[in-house]
Amino acid sequence: MALQCGIVGLPNVGKSTLFNCLSKAKAQSANYPFCTIEPNVGVITVPDDRLNRLAELVDPEKVQPTTVEIVDIAGLVKGASKGEGLGNKFLANIRETNAIIHVLRCFENDNIVHVDGTIDPVRDKETIDFELRIKDLETLEKKREKHLKIANSGNKDAQKIIASLEKYIYHLEGGNSARSLDTNESDLEAVEDLHLLTSKPILYVCNVDENAMKSGNIHVDAVREAVKTEDAEILLIATAIESEITELEDLEERQIFLEEMGLDKPGVHHLIQATYKLLNLQTYFTAGKKEVRAWTITKGMKAPQAAGVIHTDFEKGFIRAEVISYSDFNSLESELACKESGKMKVQGKDYVVEDGDVMHFLFNV
Repeated sequence: MALQCGIVGLPNVGKSTLFNCLSKAKAQSANYPFCTIEPNVGVITVPDDRLNRLAELVDPEKVQPTTVEIVDIAGLVKGASKGEGLGNKFLANIRETNAIIHVLRCFENDNIVHVDGTIDPVRDKETIDFELRIKDLETLEKKREKHLKIANSGNKDAQKIIASLEKYIYHLEGGNSARSLDTNESDLEAVEDLHLLTSKPILYVCNVDENAMKSGNIHVDAVREAVKTEDAEILLIATAIESEITELEDLEERQIFLEEMGLDKPGVHHLIQATYKLLNLQTYFTAGKKEVRAWTITKGMKAPQAAGVIHTDFEKGFIRAEVISYSDFNSLESELACKESGKMKVQGKDYVVEDGDVMHFLFNV
């Protein structure tokens, strides 16, 4: 699926290093601002232990995981909404993404410069929040002006749109993000075409040092306090450590390193899974001797639409789906055993696919 999550933050907070760890795309990383100008796009494999288990049970010729796209967007600075630091270009890059990973520097290191001279992740967060809000206000005001004359002439639809736009404007002028506004369907319709920057779901990544990987530090505590009213998750990642893990090609060496660090798996695995969730995505599986594969769908999709992700003909000619829950497949260890135990369900067009469903589609074109 073409959904993307953009990595944002001030210059030199660890965005490109994190992107490299995620995608191994080797985006340029250096100790000076605006090292990244054009956004780098990486297609990231989503780690899933369920896929590994299904492959173990079915023993297919091929195993295909699902993926998500991550975009490394250049560092924003104060004045980005007015074009500072090529800001307009960077803000346009953010607008094209579906969700935001906001990287905050939460470690001290005199050898890595900070654009503002000191380490204060809450200030950094507020800097970017301000620039995104200013750009959103500009976008909202433009649409408001466009509809104002029509609304003043008595047009009810235009008046309704104006009321929704002003609701957003008032909220943002109060220092809030669009995502935190209590909205109705009419409000959402009014701004649907604007792709507001502050309406995008967000995940905060605190880039910490080795000593703060598990419990955090004073900087992380400050971030937690600052975002407590937001509907947002916080993850702690030490990009310096993640870089070392990425460089280890041998799986056994990597496991030994993780154990020495007291980690069960690389931090980027948790980040990828959190990103997948942030984009409102989930996975279903197909499992046969030719291939065991994970498929990406949006939460709430019905069976025909999920089938269409494989091929449009599957959706057009959808008849029914044979569905086994992953937990049943895992415990009974084969499709045949699930059938014999009555755990395979036949579902029609209204079936809402569950995360982890193992599915077989019947269709006629």
